Amino acid sequence: MGRFDDQVVVVTGGAQGIGRAAALKFAGEGAAVAIVDMNRDSGGKTAAEIQGSGGRAEFFYADVSKSADVRDAVAKIKDSFRRIDVLYNNASIFLPGKDGAVVDVDEEVWDRILAVNLKSVYLFCKYTIPHMVEAGKGVIINTSSSCGLIGIPNCDAYSASKGATAILTKSLAVEYGPKKIRVNCIAPAAIKTPMLDSSDIGNESFDEERFLKLRSPIRRYGEPEEIASIAVFLASDQGSYLNGAVIVADGGITISGDQSKIDTDYT
Repeated sequence: MGRFDDQVVVVTGGAQGIGRAAALKFAGEGAAVAIVDMNRDSGGKTAAEIQGSGGRAEFFYADVSKSADVRDAVAKIKDSFRRIDVLYNNASIFLPGKDGAVVDVDEEVWDRILAVNLKSVYLFCKYTIPHMVEAGKGVIINTSSSCGLIGIPNCDAYSASKGATAILTKSLAVEYGPKKIRVNCIAPAAIKTPMLDSSDIGNESFDEERFLKLRSPIRRYGEPEEIASIAVFLASDQGSYLNGAVIVADGGITISGDQSKIDTDYT
């Protein structure tokens, strides 16, 4: 028996990274998983992996920034699975070299980042919440970031999208809590995913050891499976009293200053 037997979980951006890890983990807990992504190859492989392990999963193509795609995907998911119990708004993009200080960001770059990272949350909530209201319950998990909680230079569009997601989470939690729909948010940082690899951290010249020593109290990156475990907890009965929370999962990066003067040799 799993914690999500007979439940349906929708994971946007479920083809790789944190989304893939979450799809696998929810399926391992008994959920039927709807994987939504633009990457047909990786999304299909993730669904096939779940099916090969005896679980139920289907891949649904959608550009999460487009209303028609999202509306059609939600309709197809409902038609196929008959219900939606959990919505994990995980899909996100970061555009290194294009995002930056607000005076330098091209308008089309700003619009694209906000569309994928923020508008997608609006669209999936818009088309999914009515089904949850009809069912009398539901769980929504949104994805923010450390960039949405503290000031980080040279990623203003990304930061704006993630800060807005955190506040939208709280607004939704107030609006739909009385209807037995809980809405919470995870704010990860420095998680080993393809998105991280595409950032400055992925450059050969980037000094990973120095970054971790100066910024991370636990001196390591996070793993996608660690964030997926938080999502599973938030969606489960064990997380039933959490509503409107922003869970910061960053190893302490957002609470620490320059740690260069800390003696790390505790042996």
